[in-house]
Amino acid sequence: MARLVLLRHGESAWNVADVFTGWIDVRLSDRGKQQAHKAGQLLATRGQLPDVVHTSVQTRAIQSADLALGACGRSWIPVRRSWRLNSNHYGALQGRGKAEVRTEAGEEQYMRWRRGYRVRPPQGEPDHDRRYAALPPEARPRGESLHDVTLRLLPYWYDAIVPDLRRYDCLLVVSHGNTLRALIKHLETVSDDAVSGLEVPNATPLLYEFPAGQPGQPG
Repeated sequence: MARLVLLRHGESAWNVADVFTGWIDVRLSDRGKQQAHKAGQLLATRGQLPDVVHTSVQTRAIQSADLALGACGRSWIPVRRSWRLNSNHYGALQGRGKAEVRTEAGEEQYMRWRRGYRVRPPQGEPDHDRRYAALPPEARPRGESLHDVTLRLLPYWYDAIVPDLRRYDCLLVVSHGNTLRALIKHLETVSDDAVSGLEVPNATPLLYEFPAGQPGQPG
């Protein structure tokens, strides 16, 4: 039986400010650091000690992974990082206050941008951060729907995470709310409509178990 633990990063500074973050790199708030530490303690209490960790290349996920692993005594395990585990790209909404956008666009459109499976936000500029230097400009998102996130996430799921599920007893994936919603949709075959109601809380470990020999299919 292979185990997969999904962990959304702790509260970020922009979560507190209620701002669209996406691919903008922000750090954890003090509360977020405490949440990540407690998540690691919970992993230890439950006996869910990871053998390898996968994270995005964004600081709030990296900080959360480091703090959680430190709290459960697993700071030494192998680390894999990929832009494919990044948060969804919020396009032109990034850096804008959610209350302002809701007032400007109206509640219905606001919720479509936030929860519609195939609804993209207004397109912005691709990210030129040096951590994406290896990505061709046309591969850098300018604004993603949850469907877009699923399409760029699944190759990493099959090429990196599934092989590690065959190799190790317990994996930890530390990522972002919408990215984990996309993965959970895939794992639980949640419908396009139902996924709008799926919530992934900050810094709360979610366990999936896979039968031996079937690492892509939860038991």
